[in-house]
Amino acid sequence: MSGMLPDGSPSSVWPVLHYDDTRAALHFLVGVLGFEQAVAVPDEHGEIGHAELRWPGGGALVFGSTRHTDSVHGRMRAGSSAVYVVSDNVGAVHQRVVDAGGVVLEAPHETRFGSGAAAYVCTVQDLEGNLWTFGTYRGLSPE
Repeated sequence: MSGMLPDGSPSSVWPVLHYDDTRAALHFLVGVLGFEQAVAVPDEHGEIGHAELRWPGGGALVFGSTRHTDSVHGRMRAGSSAVYVVSDNVGAVHQRVVDAGGVVLEAPHETRFGSGAAAYVCTVQDLEGNLWTFGTYRGLSPE
């Protein structure tokens, strides 16, 4: 498992989310959405205090517990984030969420983003309300 981008460079942007139920979050993010677990460190309560996940196509995500309020990240609320993930397998992610009885907010469909670029996307909601959009849009190429 690597935090590397497809071109071999390290991922330099790591979204941070917080969950009330970190074990359920880990199961959903890895078992349903398809992230790979790199690190999951328990805290003094037996929950996950710090986790690092990798996306198979490149990129990384950190999450922890809302119980931990002793840092600047302690101000974060569960369920108040939205994450976009590049995927060539939007339909497969959608199907895993459906099979798990998850919440699909937008089934896979063609759309255009604000940049005008076309993409195939779907949006799902995790167990605590965060929005996850999976799509084929990889950003505009630099000119």
